Amino acid sequence: MPGPALHPHTGLWPAGLTGELDHRRLKAPTVKLRSALPTPGGDVIYAVDLRVRLPNRNAFLSSSELHSTEHFLLEGFSRLLPRHFLSVGIMGCRTGFYLGFVNEGRPEVLCATLERILQEMQTAAAVPYANIGQCGHWQDHDLQAARQLAQEILAHRATWLDAA
Repeated sequence: MPGPALHPHTGLWPAGLTGELDHRRLKAPTVKLRSALPTPGGDVIYAVDLRVRLPNRNAFLSSSELHSTEHFLLEGFSRLLPRHFLSVGIMGCRTGFYLGFVNEGRPEVLCATLERILQEMQTAAAVPYANIGQCGHWQDHDLQAARQLAQEILAHRATWLDAA
């Protein structure tokens, strides 16, 4: 019997767990492919969800948790995947992050990089870019809360790809 259909642009993400999913089915923390969009120039843009908390459970992240973790993700992915990382955005529901990549959509690479960033957060002396010259709300950071969130995410590393 054949296995589940795989996404055509990665061959690695289960098709049944890509795209928009019913939020009542989502698990967290997870890493899920939202879309893989080929460009006319032959590149592929990957949109990936990093869901940290379950939707609609009143377990949303605080402003400083989101903000500080966003800074760590921005700095880490920019440094570790400089030719592939595009952007990080905060989910409006405050349950996770949107990550953008170009020509890198392999889950093993993205998850290994995320794991490294989260581990490095544990020994960081400060939140990256948390200063008046690099941040629009530089006083809204909490290094300890970001570290605790990183630990929460890391504790579920074995099931990150089991999005629903």
